[in-house]
Formats: sequence, structure tokens, C-alpha cells
Amino acid sequence: MSSDVFKVLVLVPFPMSSDQLAKREEQRDEANLPNDVQLHYKTTKAAPSNYVSAMDYVIADIGLLEAGLHAEEDGFDAVCIDTVSDSGVAALRSMLDIPVIAPGRTMFLTALMLGRRFGVLSMWERWFGLYERTLRDLGIEDRCAGIRSIDTQPDSRNLLTGKEEDILPLLHDAAVRLVEDDGADVICLGSTTMHQAHEYLQQRLPVPILNPGPLSYLTAETTLALGLAQSRKAYPSPLVSKTDMISEMLEAAARSEQTTDPT
Repeated sequence: MSSDVFKVLVLVPFPMSSDQLAKREEQRDEANLPNDVQLHYKTTKAAPSNYVSAMDYVIADIGLLEAGLHAEEDGFDAVCIDTVSDSGVAALRSMLDIPVIAPGRTMFLTALMLGRRFGVLSMWERWFGLYERTLRDLGIEDRCAGIRSIDTQPDSRNLLTGKEEDILPLLHDAAVRLVEDDGADVICLGSTTMHQAHEYLQQRLPVPILNPGPLSYLTAETTLALGLAQSRKAYPSPLVSKTDMISEMLEAAARSEQTTDPT
């Protein structure tokens, strides 16, 4: 780990253009990180079209694993995953000695430090399985007051840009229902693709609104400052590393999609 600067690799779960990636990079502004923490964003070579099935989850895990495999040897001090699904986190933790930060888990556990029960605000009902999987894994299903969506298929590359007037009031109404009807005293944004809604919602709701991307960056900073990383006992290394096989798989996947700059 560098003594002068912390380099954090942020893995974006889809291939995308530079303009689309810039919308993801806007998350760094809210984190207000010190100058000695540098974020570097990297996209995957291939990905599922969205995260709505078990097959999608497997493809996402492999894509993000490949994207971060060489982070440590490339001089990075930590890795953050830019998806609340926490895809690829467990696999990367088994391969890297630098900390790998999972925004979904980080957000849910932080919510329990700020309140008694939290609600998850989502764009799309078909994403509920992602949250339920993580809540089961953590054993905190009973601490989730509810999950609500506006049932709108998200745009994982262009985010909310150009749709704010339509989308933000709907998200606000769903968040109000989480607080007033479900009893949530903290709201978790269900995707890093929703980061553009954070300021709007926080100004209009009486409870904390957790924004998973910036929260993960600040968690990486704290983890690095304390000299911590994931437990090798919890995340054992493989007996035989198959990094070459994984790299070849993703090269083939990228060729099969026949694009490096999707729209």
C-alpha cells in the first residue's frame, strides 16, 4: 500500500462509453474524499443485459472477477464494486489481499447503525431478488421494513439523465410509503445507478438516505486507514488459480457481444 496516496479501483458492472462512464464517476463528488484517495473507474468486458435471474448473477460475478483480478499487482490499494448486487465481491476477496468493498452489504449494515429498521427503495421490482439474497446472507431480513419500487426498468448506462422530472417524484412517493406505511427509519437506495436521486430525496425526507456508491468509497478509505482487509479464513484462496482461463472466457464473451461501446 502506498504511503502517499490510496488508489481505489471502482469496478463498473457493464461495458459502456466514456460519456456513460462519466455519469458513474459523478458519484465521487458526493463522497468528498481527501486528496490522498484517488478513484479509478474500470468497466467490465462483458455483462448480463440486467440482473434479474440466477444466470445473470453468475455472468455478473465472472465479469467483475475478471475486471478486478489484477488490481493488486496493478498498484491499487482497494477495490469497490459499483453495484448493490455485490457481484464478484466474494470471488475477488478470495483472490486479493487488498480490501474489496461490497456496497450492498456496507449500506445495509450502516443503516442498522443509524436506525432500527431500514427500507430499500428500488427502480424495478425485478431487482428485489438481489436485495433479498443479501439480506438472507447477512441474516437481517427482519430488520428490513420493506422494499418498494416505482416498477420502471432502469437504464444502467444513462441512469436518470433526462428523466429526472418523471422519475424523482415517483421515487419520493415510494420512499414516503416506506417511512409512513412500512416503518422504515432509514432509506437505502437500491442501486448505484440511482445516485442522481440522492440529494433530491434527502432534502425532502425526514430520515437518512444512504447512497451506496459514495458510502463504499468512504468505507474503503476507513478500511485502508486502519490497515484492514477481508479475513483469509472467511475467504480462502483457491488451491489452483484459474486466472488465465477466466481471462480467456471474458475475451471470448466480449467478442461474442461484438461491441466495446454499447448504447
